[in-house]
Amino acid sequence: MSVLNLEEQFLELVGLVEIAEFREVLSGAVVGLDIAFVEGSICGPDQVARLRSIRDRSRILVALGACADTTGVNALARLRDPDELRREVYGDVSSMSFAQPLPLSAVVTVDARVPGCPIDGEEFLSVLKSLLIGGVPELPGYSVCVECKLAELPCAFERGQVCLGPVTRAGCRARCLEGGDRCRGCRGLVDNPREAPYYRILEEHGLTAEEVLAEFRTFNLPGRGGG
Repeated sequence: MSVLNLEEQFLELVGLVEIAEFREVLSGAVVGLDIAFVEGSICGPDQVARLRSIRDRSRILVALGACADTTGVNALARLRDPDELRREVYGDVSSMSFAQPLPLSAVVTVDARVPGCPIDGEEFLSVLKSLLIGGVPELPGYSVCVECKLAELPCAFERGQVCLGPVTRAGCRARCLEGGDRCRGCRGLVDNPREAPYYRILEEHGLTAEEVLAEFRTFNLPGRGGG
């Protein structure tokens, strides 16, 4: 939906490429794809098979969004017993299989990523343009805190909020903080985060070790594909 919401820019995009498959807009499938953007985490054997089929048919595969990139909030299912969670969500359906969710990279080779929940439409366009000219898309290597300071936004900690901006990859233009919220880590960990000092900051604000870990679990920050 973030792509469709680009409106005029999306129409310009249609003029540059042929959109062969798009479940929100089109039906059917084609034999080969130059670039496949795949969203969602993998939660069962049927999805593994479908993803591998897409990978086989695609020259380039891009993980689109937090769920595809790091498993996103779906990773929280790993903290529960699968059978108990299945019964709670679906009722007493003994024939239904329920596997622990995985990011795309746990099943197939991923060539590029567009992180975030939801994704940023402008970043999607930037990644696509880079791929179309044969480039290798690069994500920001710095944290959301940098974008926050550039935008001259007040620190969320100063507002009494727990913020994951110091260890979360930038690229969202700190929109959540601009709207008065805090960073919840949907874009995943920045490269080589200084986690130890950040834990100390959280502890200084009165959070217990369990509460600190809970902050990192929401978007599966402790490891891409790990948990």
